Amino acid sequence: MKRKTLKKIPKFRNEDEERAFWSVHDSSEYVNWDSAEKAALSKLKPSSKTISIRLPQSLLEELKRIANRRDVPYQSLMKIFLAERIEEELNK
Repeated sequence: MKRKTLKKIPKFRNEDEERAFWSVHDSSEYVNWDSAEKAALSKLKPSSKTISIRLPQSLLEELKRIANRRDVPYQSLMKIFLAERIEEELNK
């Protein structure tokens, strides 16, 4: 079996430049995927976006009370509740 010659990956000035490059180039011309190994990127945090949401005062107070009982910030608890509900909806 003949070994394929791989192209050299260029140096990128920033992520936008790299993203633009990979959007129009086939990575198999630059990387031998047959010898690739799985990598666990467990310490990466997903990107987040700040949003504004209006809630009834009573709902917010109840959420804070539950969060206090669980000893977690109420915004973190909201994210947990949303993630659980989204997962539930997607699995219907």
